[in-house]
Amino acid sequence: MTNPLFDAIFAPLASRADDLLILPERGAMSGQAFLALVARQAHALRQAELGAGDRIAVQVAKSPEALAVYGAAVALGAVFLPLNTAYTADEVDYFVGNATPRILLCDGAKASALQGVADRHGARLLTLDADGTGSLSDAARGMPDRIDPEPRGAEDLAALLYTSGTTGRSKGAMLTHRNLLSNAQVLVDLWRFTKADVLLHALPIFHTHGLFVASNVSLLSGGRMIFLPGFDAGQVIGLLPQATAMMGVPTFYTRLLDDPRLTRDLVGHMRLFVSGSAPLLAETHERFEARTGHRILERYGMTETNMNTSNPYDGERRAGTVGFPLPGVEVRIVAEGHEVATGEVGMIEVRGPNVFQGYWQMPEKTAEEMRADGFFITGDLGMRDADGYIHIVGRAKDLVITGGYNVYPKEVELLLDEVEGVAESAVIGLPHPDFGEAVFAVLARAKGAALEADAALAAIRDRLARFKQPKGAVVVDDLPRNTMGKVQKALLRDTYKDWFTR
Repeated sequence: MTNPLFDAIFAPLASRADDLLILPERGAMSGQAFLALVARQAHALRQAELGAGDRIAVQVAKSPEALAVYGAAVALGAVFLPLNTAYTADEVDYFVGNATPRILLCDGAKASALQGVADRHGARLLTLDADGTGSLSDAARGMPDRIDPEPRGAEDLAALLYTSGTTGRSKGAMLTHRNLLSNAQVLVDLWRFTKADVLLHALPIFHTHGLFVASNVSLLSGGRMIFLPGFDAGQVIGLLPQATAMMGVPTFYTRLLDDPRLTRDLVGHMRLFVSGSAPLLAETHERFEARTGHRILERYGMTETNMNTSNPYDGERRAGTVGFPLPGVEVRIVAEGHEVATGEVGMIEVRGPNVFQGYWQMPEKTAEEMRADGFFITGDLGMRDADGYIHIVGRAKDLVITGGYNVYPKEVELLLDEVEGVAESAVIGLPHPDFGEAVFAVLARAKGAALEADAALAAIRDRLARFKQPKGAVVVDDLPRNTMGKVQKALLRDTYKDWFTR
Protein backbone atom coordinates (compact mmCIF):
# COMPACT_ATOMS: atom_id res chain seq x y z
CA MET A 1 0.00 0.00 0.00
CA THR A 2 1.30 3.44 -0.88
CA ASN A 3 0.84 6.93 0.58
CA PRO A 4 -0.71 8.82 -2.38
CA LEU A 5 -0.08 12.39 -1.31
CA PHE A 6 3.44 11.80 0.03
CA ASP A 7 4.47 9.68 -2.94
CA ALA A 8 3.36 12.30 -5.48
CA ILE A 9 4.27 15.55 -3.76
CA PHE A 10 7.11 14.94 -1.32
CA ALA A 11 8.96 11.74 -2.31
CA PRO A 12 10.23 13.20 -5.65
CA LEU A 13 12.19 15.80 -3.69
CA ALA A 14 14.75 13.09 -2.88
CA SER A 15 16.35 13.70 -6.28
CA ARG A 16 16.14 17.49 -6.21
CA ALA A 17 19.51 18.99 -5.39
CA ASP A 18 18.36 22.30 -6.89
CA ASP A 19 16.57 25.02 -4.96
CA LEU A 20 12.98 24.38 -3.92
CA LEU A 21 12.38 27.34 -1.61
CA ILE A 22 13.90 30.74 -2.25
CA LEU A 23 13.96 32.58 1.08
CA PRO A 24 14.90 36.26 0.79
CA GLU A 25 15.79 36.46 4.48
CA ARG A 26 17.50 33.06 4.76
CA GLY A 27 18.98 32.16 1.36
CA ALA A 28 17.53 29.04 -0.26
CA MET A 29 16.65 25.44 0.54
CA SER A 30 17.03 22.54 -1.88
CA GLY A 31 14.39 19.92 -2.41
CA GLN A 32 16.61 17.32 -0.73
CA ALA A 33 17.18 19.55 2.29
CA PHE A 34 13.47 20.19 2.63
CA LEU A 35 12.63 16.48 2.43
CA ALA A 36 15.24 15.77 5.10
CA LEU A 37 13.57 18.41 7.29
CA VAL A 38 10.20 16.71 6.72
CA ALA A 39 11.71 13.36 7.75
CA ARG A 40 13.34 14.71 10.93
CA GLN A 41 10.11 16.37 11.99
CA ALA A 42 8.12 13.23 11.23
CA HIS A 43 10.41 11.16 13.46
CA ALA A 44 10.10 13.75 16.23
CA LEU A 45 6.30 13.82 15.93
CA ARG A 46 6.16 10.02 15.92
CA GLN A 47 8.20 10.06 19.13
CA ALA A 48 5.55 12.46 20.50
CA GLU A 49 3.03 9.70 19.74
CA LEU A 50 1.48 11.18 16.60
CA GLY A 51 0.29 8.28 14.46
CA ALA A 52 -1.94 7.39 11.55
CA GLY A 53 -5.36 8.98 11.85
CA ASP A 54 -4.34 11.29 14.70
CA ARG A 55 -4.89 15.02 14.28
CA ILE A 56 -2.17 17.64 14.62
CA ALA A 57 -3.46 21.21 15.09
CA VAL A 58 -1.00 23.83 13.87
CA GLN A 59 -1.09 27.56 14.63
CA VAL A 60 2.32 28.87 13.65
CA ALA A 61 3.85 31.57 11.46
CA LYS A 62 4.63 30.73 7.85
CA SER A 63 8.14 29.32 7.40
CA PRO A 64 9.88 26.40 5.66
CA GLU A 65 9.65 24.50 8.93
CA ALA A 66 5.90 25.14 9.11
CA LEU A 67 5.42 23.82 5.57
CA ALA A 68 7.52 20.79 6.51
CA VAL A 69 5.08 19.98 9.33
CA TYR A 70 2.43 19.44 6.66
CA GLY A 71 4.74 17.00 4.89
CA ALA A 72 5.59 15.26 8.15
CA ALA A 73 1.91 14.81 9.00
CA VAL A 74 1.27 13.32 5.55
CA ALA A 75 4.25 10.97 5.98
CA LEU A 76 2.88 9.70 9.28
CA GLY A 77 -0.63 9.27 7.94
CA ALA A 78 -1.82 11.91 10.39
CA VAL A 79 -4.51 14.51 9.73
CA PHE A 80 -3.19 18.05 9.29
CA LEU A 81 -5.29 20.79 10.91
CA PRO A 82 -4.00 24.32 10.15
CA LEU A 83 -5.39 27.21 12.20
CA ASN A 84 -5.40 30.89 11.38
CA THR A 85 -2.58 32.61 13.26
CA ALA A 86 -4.95 35.44 14.23
CA TYR A 87 -7.24 33.19 16.29
CA THR A 88 -7.34 33.95 20.00
CA ALA A 89 -6.91 31.28 22.66
CA ASP A 90 -10.69 31.17 23.15
CA GLU A 91 -11.19 30.52 19.44
CA VAL A 92 -8.47 27.85 19.34
CA ASP A 93 -10.13 26.15 22.31
CA TYR A 94 -13.19 25.28 20.21
CA PHE A 95 -11.18 23.72 17.38
CA VAL A 96 -8.98 21.71 19.73
CA GLY A 97 -11.99 20.57 21.71
CA ASN A 98 -13.82 19.50 18.58
CA ALA A 99 -10.95 17.88 16.67
CA THR A 100 -9.20 16.39 19.75
CA PRO A 101 -5.72 16.52 18.21
CA ARG A 102 -2.89 14.50 19.64
CA ILE A 103 -0.60 17.52 19.27
CA LEU A 104 -1.16 21.28 19.33
CA LEU A 105 1.75 23.12 17.69
CA CYS A 106 1.97 26.85 18.32
CA ASP A 107 4.31 29.83 18.32
CA GLY A 108 6.41 29.98 21.46
CA ALA A 109 4.96 33.38 22.33
CA LYS A 110 1.49 31.82 22.59
CA ALA A 111 2.53 28.75 24.56
CA SER A 112 1.50 30.08 27.96
CA ALA A 113 -1.93 31.12 26.66
CA LEU A 114 -2.50 27.80 24.89
CA GLN A 115 -1.07 25.40 27.45
CA GLY A 116 -4.39 25.36 29.29
CA VAL A 117 -6.23 24.67 26.02
CA ALA A 118 -3.95 21.71 25.29
CA ASP A 119 -4.26 20.34 28.83
CA ARG A 120 -8.04 20.69 28.85
CA HIS A 121 -8.43 18.60 25.71
CA GLY A 122 -5.63 16.08 26.20
CA ALA A 123 -3.26 17.44 23.56
CA ARG A 124 0.50 17.70 23.83
CA LEU A 125 1.79 21.26 23.28
CA LEU A 126 4.85 21.80 21.09
CA THR A 127 6.26 25.06 19.74
CA LEU A 128 7.64 26.31 16.44
CA ASP A 129 8.66 29.93 15.91
CA ALA A 130 8.92 31.90 12.68
CA ASP A 131 12.71 31.53 12.67
CA GLY A 132 12.42 27.74 12.77
CA THR A 133 13.31 27.32 16.44
CA GLY A 134 11.13 25.76 19.12
CA SER A 135 10.56 22.53 20.98
CA LEU A 136 9.62 20.67 17.78
CA SER A 137 12.89 21.68 16.13
CA ASP A 138 14.80 20.72 19.26
CA ALA A 139 13.18 17.29 19.21
CA ALA A 140 13.86 16.88 15.48
CA ARG A 141 17.56 17.72 15.77
CA GLY A 142 19.62 14.59 15.21
CA MET A 143 16.68 12.54 13.95
CA PRO A 144 17.11 10.46 10.74
CA ASP A 145 16.95 12.35 7.41
CA ARG A 146 14.79 9.68 5.79
CA ILE A 147 11.43 8.19 6.65
CA ASP A 148 9.28 5.45 5.18
CA PRO A 149 5.80 6.94 4.86
CA GLU A 150 2.88 5.28 6.58
CA PRO A 151 0.68 3.38 4.10
CA ARG A 152 -2.51 5.28 3.30
CA GLY A 153 -5.40 4.80 0.93
CA ALA A 154 -6.87 7.39 -1.41
CA GLU A 155 -9.92 7.80 0.84
CA ASP A 156 -7.95 8.18 4.07
CA LEU A 157 -8.04 11.64 5.63
CA ALA A 158 -5.13 13.97 4.99
CA ALA A 159 -6.47 17.24 6.38
CA LEU A 160 -9.20 18.76 8.48
CA LEU A 161 -10.07 22.37 7.66
CA TYR A 162 -12.67 24.32 9.59
CA THR A 163 -15.18 26.46 7.77
CA SER A 164 -17.98 28.69 9.04
CA GLY A 165 -21.58 29.08 7.99
CA THR A 166 -24.09 31.57 9.27
CA THR A 167 -25.68 29.39 11.92
CA GLY A 168 -24.40 26.74 14.28
CA ARG A 169 -20.83 25.75 15.04
CA SER A 170 -17.76 25.89 12.82
CA LYS A 171 -17.53 22.69 10.80
CA GLY A 172 -14.44 20.59 10.13
CA ALA A 173 -14.24 19.63 6.45
CA MET A 174 -12.63 16.20 6.07
CA LEU A 175 -10.29 16.16 3.07
CA THR A 176 -8.77 12.94 1.76
CA HIS A 177 -5.57 12.13 -0.09
CA ARG A 178 -7.68 11.79 -3.25
CA ASN A 179 -9.35 15.18 -2.72
CA LEU A 180 -6.06 17.06 -2.42
CA LEU A 181 -4.03 15.15 -4.98
CA SER A 182 -6.65 15.08 -7.72
CA ASN A 183 -7.17 18.83 -7.47
CA ALA A 184 -3.45 19.58 -7.61
CA GLN A 185 -2.98 17.31 -10.63
CA VAL A 186 -5.80 19.04 -12.53
CA LEU A 187 -4.49 22.53 -11.75
CA VAL A 188 -0.91 21.72 -12.74
CA ASP A 189 -2.19 20.65 -16.13
CA LEU A 190 -4.82 23.37 -16.57
CA TRP A 191 -2.59 26.25 -15.53
CA ARG A 192 0.47 24.80 -17.34
CA PHE A 193 2.82 24.60 -14.37
CA THR A 194 6.20 22.94 -15.03
CA LYS A 195 9.55 22.57 -13.30
CA ALA A 196 10.59 25.81 -15.03
CA ASP A 197 8.11 27.83 -12.97
CA VAL A 198 8.97 30.03 -10.03
CA LEU A 199 5.87 30.78 -7.95
CA LEU A 200 5.88 33.95 -5.88
CA HIS A 201 4.22 32.60 -2.74
CA ALA A 202 3.00 35.33 -0.38
CA LEU A 203 -0.20 33.61 0.78
CA PRO A 204 -0.68 32.18 4.28
CA ILE A 205 -0.40 28.40 4.56
CA PHE A 206 -3.18 27.91 7.11
CA HIS A 207 -5.69 28.39 4.28
CA THR A 208 -6.58 26.10 1.38
CA HIS A 209 -5.41 28.68 -1.19
CA GLY A 210 -1.85 28.98 0.06
CA LEU A 211 -1.42 25.38 1.19
CA PHE A 212 -3.44 23.09 -1.05
CA VAL A 213 -3.45 25.20 -4.21
CA ALA A 214 -0.22 27.18 -4.30
CA SER A 215 2.10 24.83 -2.41
CA ASN A 216 0.73 21.53 -3.72
CA VAL A 217 0.72 22.74 -7.32
CA SER A 218 4.29 23.99 -7.10
CA LEU A 219 5.56 20.86 -5.36
CA LEU A 220 3.77 18.53 -7.76
CA SER A 221 5.05 20.33 -10.85
CA GLY A 222 8.67 20.30 -9.66
CA GLY A 223 8.92 24.09 -9.69
CA ARG A 224 10.36 26.52 -7.18
CA MET A 225 8.72 28.90 -4.74
CA ILE A 226 9.83 32.33 -3.57
CA PHE A 227 8.50 31.65 -0.10
CA LEU A 228 7.55 34.87 1.70
CA PRO A 229 6.26 35.09 5.28
CA GLY A 230 3.43 37.34 4.11
CA PHE A 231 2.44 39.92 1.54
CA ASP A 232 4.34 43.20 1.41
CA ALA A 233 3.73 45.12 -1.81
CA GLY A 234 7.22 46.65 -1.92
CA GLN A 235 8.92 43.29 -1.37
CA VAL A 236 6.72 41.61 -3.97
CA ILE A 237 7.49 44.34 -6.50
CA GLY A 238 11.20 43.73 -5.90
CA LEU A 239 10.89 39.96 -6.32
CA LEU A 240 8.53 39.77 -9.31
CA PRO A 241 11.46 39.82 -11.79
CA GLN A 242 12.57 36.46 -10.35
CA ALA A 243 9.13 34.83 -10.67
CA THR A 244 7.01 33.38 -13.47
CA ALA A 245 3.68 33.07 -11.62
CA MET A 246 1.83 34.50 -8.63
CA MET A 247 -1.31 33.44 -6.80
CA GLY A 248 -3.09 35.98 -4.65
CA VAL A 249 -6.28 37.40 -3.22
CA PRO A 250 -7.82 40.62 -4.58
CA THR A 251 -6.05 42.64 -1.88
CA PHE A 252 -2.67 41.71 -3.39
CA TYR A 253 -3.60 43.14 -6.74
CA THR A 254 -5.17 46.36 -5.47
CA ARG A 255 -2.08 47.07 -3.38
CA LEU A 256 0.27 46.33 -6.25
CA LEU A 257 -1.72 48.75 -8.40
CA ASP A 258 -1.09 51.45 -5.80
CA ASP A 259 2.65 51.17 -6.49
CA PRO A 260 3.86 53.12 -9.54
CA ARG A 261 6.70 50.61 -10.01
CA LEU A 262 4.17 48.04 -11.27
CA THR A 263 4.70 48.35 -15.04
CA ARG A 264 4.59 46.21 -18.17
CA ASP A 265 8.38 46.02 -18.15
CA LEU A 266 8.47 44.76 -14.56
CA VAL A 267 6.14 41.81 -15.29
CA GLY A 268 6.88 41.28 -18.96
CA HIS A 269 8.46 37.87 -18.26
CA MET A 270 5.57 36.69 -16.00
CA ARG A 271 3.43 33.83 -17.24
CA LEU A 272 0.41 33.86 -14.94
CA PHE A 273 -1.40 35.83 -12.25
CA VAL A 274 -4.18 33.97 -10.41
CA SER A 275 -6.75 35.45 -8.01
CA GLY A 276 -9.23 33.78 -5.71
CA SER A 277 -10.64 33.41 -2.18
CA ALA A 278 -12.77 36.55 -2.64
CA PRO A 279 -14.47 38.28 -5.58
CA LEU A 280 -12.18 40.35 -7.78
CA LEU A 281 -13.83 43.58 -8.84
CA ALA A 282 -14.13 44.11 -12.59
CA GLU A 283 -12.42 47.47 -12.09
CA THR A 284 -9.36 45.71 -10.66
CA HIS A 285 -9.29 43.35 -13.65
CA GLU A 286 -9.34 46.28 -16.04
CA ARG A 287 -6.80 48.41 -14.21
CA PHE A 288 -4.35 45.51 -13.88
CA GLU A 289 -4.59 44.61 -17.55
CA ALA A 290 -4.19 48.25 -18.63
CA ARG A 291 -1.12 48.67 -16.43
CA THR A 292 0.62 45.34 -17.02
CA GLY A 293 -0.84 43.75 -20.13
CA HIS A 294 -1.75 40.68 -18.04
CA ARG A 295 -5.30 39.43 -17.60
CA ILE A 296 -5.71 37.98 -14.10
CA LEU A 297 -7.08 34.43 -14.06
CA GLU A 298 -9.91 34.17 -11.55
CA ARG A 299 -11.15 30.85 -10.16
CA TYR A 300 -13.65 29.56 -7.61
CA GLY A 301 -13.09 27.18 -4.75
CA MET A 302 -14.17 26.34 -1.23
CA THR A 303 -12.67 24.80 1.87
CA GLU A 304 -14.84 21.72 1.31
CA THR A 305 -13.90 21.23 -2.34
CA ASN A 306 -10.63 23.00 -3.09
CA MET A 307 -10.98 24.40 -6.62
CA ASN A 308 -14.20 23.89 -8.60
CA THR A 309 -13.91 26.19 -11.61
CA SER A 310 -11.38 28.35 -13.40
CA ASN A 311 -11.24 30.87 -16.16
CA PRO A 312 -9.30 29.43 -19.10
CA TYR A 313 -5.53 29.60 -19.44
CA ASP A 314 -5.99 29.99 -23.19
CA GLY A 315 -9.04 31.97 -24.23
CA GLU A 316 -11.01 34.79 -22.67
CA ARG A 317 -10.59 35.35 -18.94
CA ARG A 318 -13.89 37.06 -18.35
CA ALA A 319 -14.10 39.60 -15.54
CA GLY A 320 -16.93 38.99 -13.10
CA THR A 321 -16.96 35.26 -13.76
CA VAL A 322 -15.15 32.25 -12.34
CA GLY A 323 -14.90 30.45 -15.66
CA PHE A 324 -15.73 26.81 -16.32
CA PRO A 325 -15.82 23.61 -14.24
CA LEU A 326 -12.43 21.98 -13.83
CA PRO A 327 -11.85 18.74 -15.76
CA GLY A 328 -13.49 15.93 -13.79
CA VAL A 329 -15.64 18.34 -11.76
CA GLU A 330 -19.37 18.64 -12.42
CA VAL A 331 -21.21 21.87 -11.64
CA ARG A 332 -24.96 22.28 -11.76
CA ILE A 333 -27.16 25.23 -10.85
CA VAL A 334 -30.37 24.23 -9.15
CA ALA A 335 -33.60 25.90 -8.04
CA GLU A 336 -36.65 24.14 -6.63
CA GLY A 337 -35.12 20.74 -7.24
CA HIS A 338 -34.32 21.23 -10.92
CA GLU A 339 -31.42 22.59 -12.93
CA VAL A 340 -32.15 26.09 -14.12
CA ALA A 341 -31.91 27.39 -17.67
CA THR A 342 -28.97 29.40 -18.98
CA GLY A 343 -28.95 32.87 -17.47
CA GLU A 344 -31.11 31.93 -14.50
CA VAL A 345 -29.92 32.03 -10.91
CA GLY A 346 -29.86 29.02 -8.62
CA MET A 347 -27.80 27.21 -6.02
CA ILE A 348 -24.40 26.00 -7.17
CA GLU A 349 -23.81 22.30 -6.54
CA VAL A 350 -20.61 20.41 -7.34
CA ARG A 351 -19.52 16.79 -7.65
CA GLY A 352 -16.10 15.32 -8.30
CA PRO A 353 -12.96 13.81 -6.78
CA ASN A 354 -12.25 17.18 -5.15
CA VAL A 355 -15.38 17.13 -2.97
CA PHE A 356 -14.72 16.46 0.70
CA GLN A 357 -15.79 13.39 2.66
CA GLY A 358 -18.10 15.24 5.04
CA TYR A 359 -18.01 17.29 8.24
CA TRP A 360 -16.06 16.01 11.21
CA GLN A 361 -18.40 14.47 13.79
CA MET A 362 -21.42 16.16 12.17
CA PRO A 363 -23.23 13.47 10.17
CA GLU A 364 -26.50 15.42 10.28
CA LYS A 365 -24.82 18.52 8.79
CA THR A 366 -23.12 16.36 6.15
CA ALA A 367 -26.49 14.86 5.21
CA GLU A 368 -28.02 18.34 4.93
CA GLU A 369 -25.40 19.60 2.51
CA MET A 370 -24.63 16.48 0.46
CA ARG A 371 -27.12 15.13 -2.08
CA ALA A 372 -27.72 11.40 -2.36
CA ASP A 373 -26.16 11.49 -5.85
CA GLY A 374 -22.89 12.96 -4.51
CA PHE A 375 -23.44 16.64 -5.32
CA PHE A 376 -22.38 19.08 -2.60
CA ILE A 377 -24.66 22.07 -1.98
CA THR A 378 -22.20 24.96 -1.88
CA GLY A 379 -24.49 27.63 -0.44
CA ASP A 380 -23.43 29.97 -3.26
CA LEU A 381 -25.91 31.36 -5.75
CA GLY A 382 -24.79 31.50 -9.35
CA MET A 383 -25.75 31.39 -12.98
CA ARG A 384 -24.23 30.09 -16.18
CA ASP A 385 -24.16 32.50 -19.12
CA ALA A 386 -24.70 31.65 -22.78
CA ASP A 387 -20.98 30.98 -23.26
CA GLY A 388 -20.80 28.60 -20.31
CA TYR A 389 -19.02 30.94 -17.89
CA ILE A 390 -20.17 30.63 -14.30
CA HIS A 391 -21.04 33.78 -12.36
CA ILE A 392 -21.22 33.88 -8.56
CA VAL A 393 -24.08 36.26 -7.80
CA GLY A 394 -24.35 35.92 -4.04
CA ARG A 395 -24.51 33.56 -1.11
CA ALA A 396 -27.62 31.94 0.19
CA LYS A 397 -26.15 32.28 3.63
CA ASP A 398 -24.72 35.43 5.14
CA LEU A 399 -21.12 34.28 5.31
CA VAL A 400 -18.71 37.17 4.84
CA ILE A 401 -15.48 36.50 2.93
CA THR A 402 -12.96 39.24 3.60
CA GLY A 403 -9.45 39.08 2.17
CA GLY A 404 -10.03 35.38 1.51
CA TYR A 405 -11.04 34.56 5.10
CA ASN A 406 -14.46 33.43 6.23
CA VAL A 407 -16.27 35.37 8.94
CA TYR A 408 -19.30 33.96 10.75
CA PRO A 409 -21.60 36.98 11.34
CA LYS A 410 -23.41 35.49 14.32
CA GLU A 411 -20.15 35.20 16.23
CA VAL A 412 -19.49 38.93 15.81
CA GLU A 413 -23.11 39.87 16.52
CA LEU A 414 -23.14 37.98 19.81
CA LEU A 415 -20.19 40.03 21.06
CA LEU A 416 -21.58 43.33 19.79
CA ASP A 417 -24.92 42.63 21.46
CA GLU A 418 -23.12 42.49 24.80
CA VAL A 419 -21.79 46.04 24.42
CA GLU A 420 -23.48 48.59 26.65
CA GLY A 421 -25.94 50.67 24.66
CA VAL A 422 -26.40 48.09 21.86
CA ALA A 423 -29.92 46.68 21.68
CA GLU A 424 -29.19 44.49 18.67
CA SER A 425 -26.68 44.20 15.86
CA ALA A 426 -26.57 42.93 12.30
CA VAL A 427 -23.23 42.04 10.71
CA ILE A 428 -22.98 42.00 6.93
CA GLY A 429 -20.38 42.00 4.18
CA LEU A 430 -20.00 45.05 1.96
CA PRO A 431 -17.94 45.56 -1.23
CA HIS A 432 -14.43 46.76 -0.40
CA PRO A 433 -11.82 47.84 -2.99
CA ASP A 434 -8.98 46.20 -1.07
CA PHE A 435 -10.45 43.13 0.66
CA GLY A 436 -13.14 42.25 -1.90
CA GLU A 437 -15.62 42.30 0.95
CA ALA A 438 -15.37 43.86 4.42
CA VAL A 439 -17.19 43.16 7.66
CA PHE A 440 -19.67 45.92 8.53
CA ALA A 441 -21.89 46.28 11.60
CA VAL A 442 -25.29 47.93 11.87
CA LEU A 443 -25.97 48.71 15.53
CA ALA A 444 -29.44 49.37 16.90
CA ARG A 445 -29.12 51.57 19.97
CA ALA A 446 -30.88 50.70 23.18
CA LYS A 447 -33.69 53.11 24.07
CA GLY A 448 -32.25 56.26 25.59
CA ALA A 449 -28.63 55.13 25.14
CA ALA A 450 -25.86 57.32 23.81
CA LEU A 451 -24.06 54.93 21.50
CA GLU A 452 -20.96 55.65 19.40
CA ALA A 453 -20.04 53.21 16.62
CA ASP A 454 -16.28 53.49 17.16
CA ALA A 455 -16.62 52.86 20.89
CA ALA A 456 -18.71 49.75 20.27
CA LEU A 457 -16.10 48.34 17.88
CA ALA A 458 -13.33 49.13 20.34
CA ALA A 459 -15.17 47.19 23.04
CA ILE A 460 -14.86 43.89 21.14
CA ARG A 461 -11.44 44.44 19.58
CA ASP A 462 -9.52 42.16 21.93
CA ARG A 463 -12.07 39.37 21.72
CA LEU A 464 -11.86 38.59 18.00
CA ALA A 465 -9.21 37.85 15.41
CA ARG A 466 -8.44 41.02 13.50
CA PHE A 467 -9.91 39.84 10.20
CA LYS A 468 -13.27 39.24 11.90
CA GLN A 469 -13.50 42.74 13.34
CA PRO A 470 -15.88 45.14 11.54
CA LYS A 471 -14.05 47.71 9.44
CA GLY A 472 -16.97 50.06 9.74
CA ALA A 473 -20.22 50.51 11.64
CA VAL A 474 -23.28 52.70 11.81
CA VAL A 475 -25.76 53.34 14.61
CA VAL A 476 -29.51 53.24 13.85
CA ASP A 477 -32.69 53.34 15.90
CA ASP A 478 -34.04 50.00 14.65
CA LEU A 479 -33.02 47.19 12.33
CA PRO A 480 -35.32 46.64 9.32
CA ARG A 481 -37.45 43.50 9.54
CA ASN A 482 -39.82 41.61 7.29
CA THR A 483 -43.33 40.57 8.25
CA MET A 484 -41.96 37.44 9.92
CA GLY A 485 -39.71 39.55 12.15
CA LYS A 486 -36.47 38.54 10.41
CA VAL A 487 -33.79 41.19 10.01
CA GLN A 488 -33.56 42.15 6.34
CA LYS A 489 -29.83 41.87 5.75
CA ALA A 490 -30.28 42.16 1.99
CA LEU A 491 -31.81 45.61 2.53
CA LEU A 492 -28.94 46.59 4.81
CA ARG A 493 -26.40 45.47 2.23
CA ASP A 494 -28.15 47.57 -0.39
CA THR A 495 -28.46 50.60 1.88
CA TYR A 496 -24.77 50.66 2.81
CA LYS A 497 -23.26 49.08 -0.32
CA ASP A 498 -21.16 52.16 -1.13
CA TRP A 499 -19.82 52.65 2.40
CA PHE A 500 -16.24 51.56 1.60
CA THR A 501 -16.14 52.65 -2.03
CA ARG A 502 -17.61 56.15 -1.93
